[in-house]
Amino acid sequence: MAGTSNYPPQTPAPMPVPNQVAIINPQFCAPYPVDLNVVRKLMTWSEGAFGVTDGNGNIVFKVKGKFFSLRDRRILLDAAGNSLVTFQQKMLSAHRRWQVYRGESTDTKDFLFSVKKSSLLQFKTKLDVFLAHNTSEEVCDFRIEGSWLERSCVIYAGNSSTIIAQMHKKHTAQSILLGKDNFGVTVYPNVDYAFVVALVVILEEINEDRSD
Repeated sequence: MAGTSNYPPQTPAPMPVPNQVAIINPQFCAPYPVDLNVVRKLMTWSEGAFGVTDGNGNIVFKVKGKFFSLRDRRILLDAAGNSLVTFQQKMLSAHRRWQVYRGESTDTKDFLFSVKKSSLLQFKTKLDVFLAHNTSEEVCDFRIEGSWLERSCVIYAGNSSTIIAQMHKKHTAQSILLGKDNFGVTVYPNVDYAFVVALVVILEEINEDRSD
């Protein structure tokens, strides 16, 4: 169970989300808070720059990239190396929209959700998430708000105040020594933590685009 020491003062302790949020797979929904560590630029993993571990340092997910394609593409793998979802940036998208598909597919029938900046000009991070069935996109299904620079972002259900996950910066001896960008993500009970990791990866990609 997660303690409350890592939470910003204004953020309440985790409360179970009323309904299970299973976007990628219900097997990644736990009845308790899940604390994950995200480490970028792991030199030991040639497959990609992202690694996600649990509190004991065990690999839970990793991300590999396909850099020699027409558009940016990333694949989220589980600990066994199975492909869970593929992320692909939509070409010529002013809002930096990323589309996510099941497995290694980019076929319309396997489309799960998309993520885009809520507005073109942003001083703070704000992204909207739309599930595949939400074709009108009048109201987002999830949203991400906060400061990517400070690694302090909160993921909400729709336009509500219901929190499903949040990020917090971690300062460890390892991250300082090796110059790694290490931060934590706490996923609330009954929420698909593979889905949350997918959102964090896209959040990073969109903000890297902006910084470039």
